[in-house]
Amino acid sequence: MVTGFWGKKIGMTQVFVEGKVIPVTVIDAGNWFVTNVRTKERDGYNAIQVGCVRSKYVGLPFSTEWLKSLKKHFGLVREVKIDGDMPELIVGQQADAYTLFQQGDKVDVSGTTKGCGFAGVVKRHRFAGQSVSHGHKMGKRPGSLSFMRRQGRIIKGKRMPGHMGDTWRMMRNLEVVRVEPETGVMLVKGAVPGKAGSFLRVLKA
Repeated sequence: MVTGFWGKKIGMTQVFVEGKVIPVTVIDAGNWFVTNVRTKERDGYNAIQVGCVRSKYVGLPFSTEWLKSLKKHFGLVREVKIDGDMPELIVGQQADAYTLFQQGDKVDVSGTTKGCGFAGVVKRHRFAGQSVSHGHKMGKRPGSLSFMRRQGRIIKGKRMPGHMGDTWRMMRNLEVVRVEPETGVMLVKGAVPGKAGSFLRVLKA
């Protein structure tokens, strides 16, 4: 059984469910094709390789010529693990594993967070900073670096300015609000990592 699927983040919106407004993230799971099938007898494990077709090829029927140049025709190629029996899959068919999920299911969504470049401690670690009244000049500086600073050392794990974002993160136990097979879209409650247009991995919680 397929344990999950890959999709593309469209953005966030809100929907009404039983008279309540719920913030949701829209994930586009369409335009993915099976590009290879891994079997335990041949490769040592069961999995399927799926690829997201580039925008210029969306709507065109699958061609075996695409497999000769994956980077040219697919924006992303990834594998999805299969637990248990191997389903009957063939190369070139639509990867529609998202239809296996139903409203109310729990999923884990992973993605690459937004890159924010070099950030200070106030933005990166949410330091409060000093009061700006009475002519205080500390600004957004991190403050004391511990008693080891006079030895030329810093305590391991000290929160300091540095590179922020652009890391792989997972949001666990998000609820599936809606699945739309006709449009290839899934709505998940809450926010997920990444910006609009980034790729996401959705697994069963």
